[in-house]
Amino acid sequence: MPTISLSNGVAFECGLGETILDAARKHNIAIEHSCTSGRCGVCVAPVLSGKTFAIKPEASLTLEGQEIGNILTCCRVPVTDVSLDVEDLGEIGNIPVRILPCRISSLKLLNNDVLQVILRVPPYSNFKFVAGQYINLIEKGIRRSYSLANAERLDGNLEIQVKRVSEGLMSEYLFTKARQNDLLRIEGPLGTFSYRVDDSKNVVLMATGTGIAPIKAIIESLGGSLDEKIIYIVWGGRVLEDLYMDLGAANFKYTFVPVLSREKIEGSYFGYVQDAVLDLGLNLKETTVYACGSEVMIKDACDVLVQNGLRRTRFYSDAFVSSN
Repeated sequence: MPTISLSNGVAFECGLGETILDAARKHNIAIEHSCTSGRCGVCVAPVLSGKTFAIKPEASLTLEGQEIGNILTCCRVPVTDVSLDVEDLGEIGNIPVRILPCRISSLKLLNNDVLQVILRVPPYSNFKFVAGQYINLIEKGIRRSYSLANAERLDGNLEIQVKRVSEGLMSEYLFTKARQNDLLRIEGPLGTFSYRVDDSKNVVLMATGTGIAPIKAIIESLGGSLDEKIIYIVWGGRVLEDLYMDLGAANFKYTFVPVLSREKIEGSYFGYVQDAVLDLGLNLKETTVYACGSEVMIKDACDVLVQNGLRRTRFYSDAFVSSN
């Protein structure tokens, strides 16, 4: 079997027909990933040596990325031994992915199009996750991915924030049919979106729409370790109603920047979140960015910020991709 070697010395074997990402996960080795379908681009990896073969479209991989030898580990199987210029993420790889029953504890509209759902897992389940990760919610034959909107809690409850989607099977169920105590299942935790300790002076947490959910979880999980950081939370929507909750107090000081793209209101930035970040005037070489939202926003934000000095390796993202 081919051996996959990472830049920090970690190595693992990859079975016949097995993607590099699947092999890593089987060995409890976490490398960057999110959607696992080739559309978000989070699992991009530069190949230092070896040959691979794509078994599904690398939809988010740019032509430039292909030309310099990048691959998406969720789409590629090795043909030979392969060396990648990526590192494993340590402890997050040791958290098991499980399928558990859960019940709806509460349902609450946050605005006309966003529903807060609190899920209750069995008290004995000891469900562990890292703030920023997501779960698959399963209702009969329907399975949809939602970011967890809270850090681990003493009561073990899980919060998700669901956007109403026209003709969306899961959102239609949750908005119109779901009731307190309904029995569902969850699969998780999934993905690697999470806070990373580094030497950056500035930290930007940016989101559009319900992309604020994992950002909220990360905010809840962080404490005094950020005392030396300058923190900005940049949240965008079309109109003011889209910014549907008050982020409130945190265990650290931060500057909140509301961004609206279709409504000019005093105290908010008019435009797009990536432009709002640029207008902060930060030295992007001393900045780490965490971004969550649509595929388009993630790509545009990464391109613009990297062009203006941000290190590509300091841009962490979780793109919300359609289930269609």
